[in-house]
Amino acid sequence: MTATLSAPERSRTRPAGAVGVLAMSGIAVSLMQTFAVPLLPEFPRLLGTTPSNAAWLITVTLLTGAVFAPVLGRLGDMFGKRRMLLAALAAMALGSALGAVSSDFTVVLVARGLQGIAIGVIPLGISIMRDELPPERVGTGIAMMSSTLGAGGAVGLPLAGLVAQYADWHWLFAGAAVFAVLQMVLVWLFVPESPVRSGGRFDVLGALGLSVALLCLLVPVSRGTQWGWSSPVVLGMFGAAAVLFVAWGYYELRVPSAPLVDLRISARPAVLLTNLASILVGVAMFASFMVSAQMLQAPAQTGYGFDLSLVLSGVALLPVGGAMVAFSPLAAVISRRWGPRVTLVLGAAVLALGNLARPLLHHPLVAVIAVVTVTSVGAALAYGAVPALIMRAVPMSETAAANSLNALARSVGTSTCSAIVATVTAGLVLHLGETSYPSGQAYTVVFVIAGGAGVLAALIGALTPAPRR
Repeated sequence: MTATLSAPERSRTRPAGAVGVLAMSGIAVSLMQTFAVPLLPEFPRLLGTTPSNAAWLITVTLLTGAVFAPVLGRLGDMFGKRRMLLAALAAMALGSALGAVSSDFTVVLVARGLQGIAIGVIPLGISIMRDELPPERVGTGIAMMSSTLGAGGAVGLPLAGLVAQYADWHWLFAGAAVFAVLQMVLVWLFVPESPVRSGGRFDVLGALGLSVALLCLLVPVSRGTQWGWSSPVVLGMFGAAAVLFVAWGYYELRVPSAPLVDLRISARPAVLLTNLASILVGVAMFASFMVSAQMLQAPAQTGYGFDLSLVLSGVALLPVGGAMVAFSPLAAVISRRWGPRVTLVLGAAVLALGNLARPLLHHPLVAVIAVVTVTSVGAALAYGAVPALIMRAVPMSETAAANSLNALARSVGTSTCSAIVATVTAGLVLHLGETSYPSGQAYTVVFVIAGGAGVLAALIGALTPAPRR
């Protein structure tokens, strides 16, 4: 049976405490995703492995997050969203604890995989807000939760650089473990369990099929630059992914009850177009975030660099995270006044503007930071609107699964962006002495692609049907 909250039940929920705790859980997950990035060049030495193997420490979190996000979403709809949120945080705590006590590459790889499961925290938190908060607080809470992805990343990069430069890298994992355990306690105390349930049996075969299909898609996307885009392995995995997704979709349409993903609901124009826009927003947002620190750290002789240290480049980008937090409430205000579709179009347009302005502004440093911050404002508006569009178009019993599928769409966008950036910057380089750097032309190509993704996301957003409130 599907339950709904009555007005008295909603009034007993403590909105401020629940929103604050859920938003902090999102920041914890975002910090976990980004703190390994500054350490990537050092991991081969620290763990006694090759650079190619070390890159899996980033890839594995993407893979486990993509697989477990829809699984945890469906389990949350069936058995309780807070219960699954606690399970995701527990996986993060276990993985972080493993990484804190080991210097063995295999153990740390498993640790990063367990940490990646926690990516499901954000869509689950958004779904809890829909079920539990008073209607007037839902939009602001959702926008705040969505913004934690960028805000946590902006804080995580300088923090990781500081720890990596002045302390043992194991402290990053230890801090993540403590943070995860603290969030579990706070969630238990301040976040109520949702009474909304979809019922049915868990679709085990559908979960396995989607997992294998995603593996075949995301591994070559993330590793194509190293393996070669025309290599038999990459082409074979892409072909296998296409076949598996078709077979999985055929099966999901014929599951008698509670499929892992209800494709009939997902095919609704409001849901389908919003997920497509989310992929493009992921590309447009992540391009700027991914390369900005690299550009600030590059030598001034490149024509675009500022010779900043790892720590200082992270500090320079702190306004990016601050802007996402500051402007996420504005997304809720615009959505209440004109609807989330308008907010999505506006956010995507600002993302496009920020990316297309980047090739024109290389100096001074203040101007560069300002343009990156504009991009983060666009991301805050767009990501704040997306969950509202999804949740207005699906039944309450499908909330967590639908939001988790949207989180998967965002992951596909960011992983695709990573592949684009890696391919372009590896192909267009300049040489300063014995060291190679991406050329200014490479970054121009990256930003034009990201700007085009923003424009296309705005067009798709404008075509998205406005769902009911």
